[in-house]
Amino acid sequence: MAAERSFREAAASAGILPESIAYVVGTGYGRYKVNFGNAQITEISCHARGANLLFPKTRTVIDMGGQDAKGIRIGEDGDVKDFVMNDKCAAGTGRFLSNAAETVGIGLDQIGPISLGAKKPVRLSTVCAVFVESDIMSYLAEGKTVPDILGGVHNAIAARTVALVRRVGIDPEVTFTGGVSLNIGMVKALEEKLGLPVNVCSDSHYIGAIGAAIFALERALGGVSASSGKPLGQAGAPASSLPIVGQ
Repeated sequence: MAAERSFREAAASAGILPESIAYVVGTGYGRYKVNFGNAQITEISCHARGANLLFPKTRTVIDMGGQDAKGIRIGEDGDVKDFVMNDKCAAGTGRFLSNAAETVGIGLDQIGPISLGAKKPVRLSTVCAVFVESDIMSYLAEGKTVPDILGGVHNAIAARTVALVRRVGIDPEVTFTGGVSLNIGMVKALEEKLGLPVNVCSDSHYIGAIGAAIFALERALGGVSASSGKPLGQAGAPASSLPIVGQ
């Protein structure tokens, strides 16, 4: 099974035995495939906790992946206050970007940097992942440049995402998570639409997994907060007493 194979490969890479891992949490759309684990926790909760760990002043999380986009409002401890998501179609998600990249014949990892060169970004008539190819082909036929087209693509997704997140409220600081957070063009487009800086780092696409690891650590500690060392509702050893692999 792919999930268990990946788990064992990760353990081997870290130089530890899978059997020595005290608690395993599955998250994301495939969390129930982690049937060898101890618990499954929604990615909404995991992104909230992961963002809180890396950027403690986070109050709004924008999570953008290949299948959906989410806005999550969180408290000072990383608890979820409210959330909204676009999961009915691939409009305004990583899939939309992937289709755009294929249409212009450029690698997905290149479209972000290229979009930064836009002088007059085009306006897309749709953010539907199915019809984006038609829009782009029309602009190419009109002689629009690839940077201007990709600039328009990023702006359209950013505008749709910000409109979605406003439904739960946007409070600084804002942290960008998910695979699309690696796209520098999307970071810039979001910041322009928000009028706010966006927290992002080289590990932003791992924030959901980091949050899952925090939940796993706390449960392994018997209900002790991984960040404060204080009980979460039941007695347990202080977090500082548990050696953590990798620290």
